[in-house]
Amino acid sequence: MVRPKSRVHFMVGYMLCRADIKSFVDIILNLRAQNRNLTAFRGACRCPYLYRASYSIRAMTLNEVTISRAILEEQHRALIDHLEVEAAVIGGGPSGLTCAALLGERGIRCALIEKKLSIGGGMWGGGMMFPRIVVQEEAKRLLDRFEVTFHEFEKGYYVAKSVEAVAKLTAAACDAGVEFFNLVTVEDVMVRGDGRVGGLVINWTPVEMAGLHVDPLTIACTCTVDATGHDAMIARMIERKGGNLKVKGESFMWAERAESRILEHTKEVYPGLFVTGMAANAVAGECRMGPIFGGMLLSGERAADLVAKALAR
Repeated sequence: MVRPKSRVHFMVGYMLCRADIKSFVDIILNLRAQNRNLTAFRGACRCPYLYRASYSIRAMTLNEVTISRAILEEQHRALIDHLEVEAAVIGGGPSGLTCAALLGERGIRCALIEKKLSIGGGMWGGGMMFPRIVVQEEAKRLLDRFEVTFHEFEKGYYVAKSVEAVAKLTAAACDAGVEFFNLVTVEDVMVRGDGRVGGLVINWTPVEMAGLHVDPLTIACTCTVDATGHDAMIARMIERKGGNLKVKGESFMWAERAESRILEHTKEVYPGLFVTGMAANAVAGECRMGPIFGGMLLSGERAADLVAKALAR
């Protein structure tokens, strides 16, 4: 153990133990200002903060209007560039993120629309706000594919951190070129003479929440993926407006059945509209599964395969 060489060194060591880094840096800067010799302390403690503190701090020059202009110009450009897309994924939960990431990896122009501020859907909360998720053997390869850390709890049951899973799926979609539009809600779909879903009617979520009468905008898309979870919002819109689609609603909790059958429910349920994740089970009247997420990942993968096939990609 190295003895402190002075009262100042003792104080610095004490504050390091208390992890009071701000006070530590302040003291180092004061020592620097007094031209004190720091060589002995630098060698004894090997502290990275000491080296950084030896530099002078310069005032930054920032312009608030430039910051605002950067945000507005870049996001307006992104929105204009995505008024016409090959695929639009509605809902940023685990199945929607998986689907979007895999579509983007195929080079398909894809936009993900999420009505909430945050991406991730119900995966963030794990089970009853315990931030852990379970994935079964059949979907473990997708955890590997997206580099999500996990360990085996029992044979065939793998546990991962829900926050890491959301972060890795989101990063994968971003890396694949998917454009995210959060705080945007889909209030209607566009169906023209061919009887196919060919676009989405969008507005800001706060407009909907406030009940304001503000006319929306539209984006065109060749394929639409309903990944809105239990609500199956897009499918219900079509049903409500007289489209040939029946949404049966989800059934009781039965994880084994729900996970086993979700892939057969992941399909094109209306011309141009595909369902994935819990939305697929809700349309089919299938059971729910709780905080096991393998089916969500596998369903997102299958939806991406179906959309890519429809686009001949």
